[in-house]
Amino acid sequence: MSAPRRFTRSFRIAGVRDRTTRAPRAVARTARAVGRAASARYRGARAGVRAAATVAICWSAGLASCAPSVRAAASAPPGFVPLFDGRTLNGWHVSRTSHQGTTPDVRVEDGAIVLRQNPYGQGGVLLTDREYGDFELYLEVLPDRGTNGGIFFRSTESGSAYQIEVEGAGLGGTGNLLGEMLRVTTNARAERLREVWKDGDWNSFRLRVEGEVPRITLWVNETLMWDVVAERNDHVVGAREGHIWRQVHWSSTYSPVPGGSCCERSWRPGAAHRYRNLWIRELP
Repeated sequence: MSAPRRFTRSFRIAGVRDRTTRAPRAVARTARAVGRAASARYRGARAGVRAAATVAICWSAGLASCAPSVRAAASAPPGFVPLFDGRTLNGWHVSRTSHQGTTPDVRVEDGAIVLRQNPYGQGGVLLTDREYGDFELYLEVLPDRGTNGGIFFRSTESGSAYQIEVEGAGLGGTGNLLGEMLRVTTNARAERLREVWKDGDWNSFRLRVEGEVPRITLWVNETLMWDVVAERNDHVVGAREGHIWRQVHWSSTYSPVPGGSCCERSWRPGAAHRYRNLWIRELP
């Protein structure tokens, strides 16, 4: 893309020459304004190209300093495809066999998937129609305080899965590896989470899973949290593929508890988990 031509010396309006030929000052001011606007559009386009290129570079290198560019990117880097189109829930469905609940409130709001309890006290899970085995997943999450959920992978339809926990405000076990209806041989803790978590803002998770006996790696805001290899394939039948889930946890009350938080007392009334920029790259 070539730079736009500056118009302050050669601009013409309805045949009127610019200030270099003693045109009225108003015409010259208009010419300068048009030139500045064109230059601003050019700089914006250049910035968008640089951001997309930076995303591809930092994901391949695992650089923590790339987090702001990743967050601002509007499209997936090479090799990644969207799991969510930003407008509909095409490619996703709610599990009707999960013990968490079967009627969660799932909708798209402002370009994000938003999950809430429905009815109060009952959670649920949203999962991909497709199953995935070896992959690298990127997403951004904004969980309200007083909530609990998770990112499931290699999951069955009913929710037996490996899980990355996600709690409101990044509290509790956020970023930890555990099992959901699955006894796992290897756990991991996100010990550095508080160093990078942005409370009240979007936070990125990048998850890499590969191998029949899975090696699982997690970055939060492009900072490595852990990199572990399981002792075995923990699925009873040795499954290597499964769905990717978004979970809304059930709570132990069926009416709001003032000031309550999930899960010993309550999911905070009206609270939600939000996900956006969901991209995946399948690994060979």
